[in-house]
Amino acid sequence: MNLSRKLTVDDLLFALKKNDRRAQEQLYKLLASKMLGVCMRYAKDTYEAEDMLQMGFVKVFKKVMEFRGDGSFEGWIRRIMVNTAIEIYRKNQRTLNVVDMDEVYDAPQTTFDLNSLETKDLLKLIQQLSSGYRMVFNLYAIEGYSHKEIGEQLGITEGASKSQLSRARAILKEKLMKMEGIKYANHVG
Repeated sequence: MNLSRKLTVDDLLFALKKNDRRAQEQLYKLLASKMLGVCMRYAKDTYEAEDMLQMGFVKVFKKVMEFRGDGSFEGWIRRIMVNTAIEIYRKNQRTLNVVDMDEVYDAPQTTFDLNSLETKDLLKLIQQLSSGYRMVFNLYAIEGYSHKEIGEQLGITEGASKSQLSRARAILKEKLMKMEGIKYANHVG
């Protein structure tokens, strides 16, 4: 009778705290693809995402003793991946395309239907955003940071965060409309 069961992320925690290399390998195998998905949202391409992933896991293994168990271990790892992305962004930070706040408020705010959009298509569109727009969009729309928190993390003002989000949404909307137009034209023709 086989009593072995599949190990979970939480099962590995004790061994990870003892610096067990096999546990590190198992954790990586369990979470690498999921965490690469997190990194892909912040990266400009697959290579940058893979670098983020590797740096993130190195931090996880170095800091595992700091995990207090306040939330899920996987959630803690995800937060490290996001913070690694922020750190890489800061290191590579270029000039942000900041838009004047009056321009943001004068522009009509619109939404778009994401139900018909494939996740991979949305990821490609997000990756096409400039690094500043991509970072603010992800932190606000996906991670749930406030504009104040984003400003503190990225060293920009709250207003700049709002304008970055507004421009990112406008660019994504424009790209979505073009993409939907192409799909529609292909179905009609």
